[in-house]
Amino acid sequence: MSESSHPKTTKRPPPQPRKGLTSTGARKAASKSDRSRAREFALQGLYQVLVGKNDIDAVDVFTRDLAGFSKADSVHFDALLRGCAEQAEVLDAHITPLLDRKIAEISPIEHAVMWIGAYELQHCLDVPWRVVLNECIELAKEFGGTDGHKYVNGVLNGLARQLREAEVAADKGARS
Repeated sequence: MSESSHPKTTKRPPPQPRKGLTSTGARKAASKSDRSRAREFALQGLYQVLVGKNDIDAVDVFTRDLAGFSKADSVHFDALLRGCAEQAEVLDAHITPLLDRKIAEISPIEHAVMWIGAYELQHCLDVPWRVVLNECIELAKEFGGTDGHKYVNGVLNGLARQLREAEVAADKGARS
C-alpha cells in the first residue's frame, strides 16, 4: 500500500467559540434577558449622569430613543435609572467603606455598575443576590476596564453580605 497523498495531522481543530458569548466573555445581545438589557441602558444613562452631570429627565428621554430599548424591561430600567440617581448619596455611603481608594478615583463605569448592584441588593428583593452580582460582573466585563469586573465583584460581594445577610448565609449553607 502506498501512503496517502494527504499528510496525517495530529492537530486538533481550533476551539469553537462558546455560544452566547463574545470574545471578551460577555454575553451576546441575542442571549440577554429583558432585565439584562434594562441594566445596560440604565448603565449608559447613569454614566451620563456621573460624567456629563446631565439632567435625569433628559437622560431618560435620550436613552429611550436608543436602538434596542424596546427589548428592555422599561419598568426595571425606570427603577434603576431614577432610583440610583435619586439615591446616589445613600448608595455611595454603602459602597465607600468597601473601597480601597476614594470613590472619585473609581472609573465612572464601575461606579455606575456598583450603584446598580447596591440598588438591586437593597430594593429588588425579587432578584437573588447571586444574580445581582453576576449581572453586574457581566456589565463591568462588557463596558468597563480590563479587570474592573473583579473589583466590582469584590465590592458587591461584601455589600451582599451586609444588605442580604440572611439570603447569603442560607445560600452558602445550602452549597456546603
